[in-house]
Amino acid sequence: MPSCFPSLILNYAGQTAIVLAGAPTDGNIFYRLCPGALLTPLVVLATIASVIASQSIITGAFSMTRQAIQLGWLPRLNIRQTSAEGYGQIYIGAVNWTLMIVTLGLTLGFRKSDNLAAAYGIAVSLTMLMTSILLFLAMREIWNWPPAAAGAVAAGFVIVDGSFFVANMAKVLEGGYVPLILAVIVYGIMWIWHRGAGAVHARVVADLTPIRAFLDLLHSGRIARVPGTAVFLTRARNETPPVLSWHVRQNRALHEYVLALTLSVASTPRVDPSARVIVERVDNKFWRAEAHYGFMQHPDIAAVLAECKAKGAELELDDVTYYVGHETIVPREGGTGIPHWQEAVFAAMERNEARISDYLKLPHDHVVEIGREIAV
Repeated sequence: MPSCFPSLILNYAGQTAIVLAGAPTDGNIFYRLCPGALLTPLVVLATIASVIASQSIITGAFSMTRQAIQLGWLPRLNIRQTSAEGYGQIYIGAVNWTLMIVTLGLTLGFRKSDNLAAAYGIAVSLTMLMTSILLFLAMREIWNWPPAAAGAVAAGFVIVDGSFFVANMAKVLEGGYVPLILAVIVYGIMWIWHRGAGAVHARVVADLTPIRAFLDLLHSGRIARVPGTAVFLTRARNETPPVLSWHVRQNRALHEYVLALTLSVASTPRVDPSARVIVERVDNKFWRAEAHYGFMQHPDIAAVLAECKAKGAELELDDVTYYVGHETIVPREGGTGIPHWQEAVFAAMERNEARISDYLKLPHDHVVEIGREIAV
């Protein structure tokens, strides 16, 4: 953006000079800055530049979507890695199709770029205002600036950006409502998913089996132990993983070696590899591990298991079966859960999200999915 500032100044100064010279103000003065013979080539060049610039928007949308998924604000989507060298080179089909539909809708709705001015002004000014607020948070939480200094610096930007935003609010009815509506829709989807995921987690935690009771069951001799390693993916950090207790209760058998694995996504882009995996012994041949990743990193389960074994966990890496849970969301009886319309939207998103086995790229012939109903 700073590199564009001189070009904008020269552009506006040129248009001002044309008007002061007595040129008519009807039509678009911008196109009079170049000779008539060069107008078409420059329009073609600008179109090509717009196509190139749009790639950054698409890439940014993919990257932010993946970060939102990692932080638990969006359901899992199929993410395709398009480059073995660049981690940020990804493709998310659902996001790409959504961008296409919205772009076509805006094109058909506004018909020409002049009609987009109000929507563009509100979108840009609000983005600048939010950036100034985030700058204050960065100065306080990352750079550890004193509150007075951070507030003074951020206040200057907020006053200017806020003035631009308030001025653009006069054009809400002229098309400025479009970015506001889109923002509300996106935030609403993220908020419903985050709240629904929190409700599911609360229900799962409330029904957890104490680890001591589960170990007593294993030691009772009523549970057959079979060769191999079972890895249970779970969010439970202290008690018995729900998938594990359900599997043992229904099948009355368990693998000889057991690992309860929890994946934790930090609010930082990356996590130091030396602090990535924490391994804890729960019982004889029963281990618990927690793998920490940043929101810009993708979990590598095979590498996690290898690191667990290197840190002392008893595992047979050549014979591993992965157990994952698959929740079916239903409304809670008596209307005591989240509002029904939120539950319906959350359940629809949950039904259509990518399976955890696909998201983690687990070998399909070594995965067992265990389904259960959860009332929220």
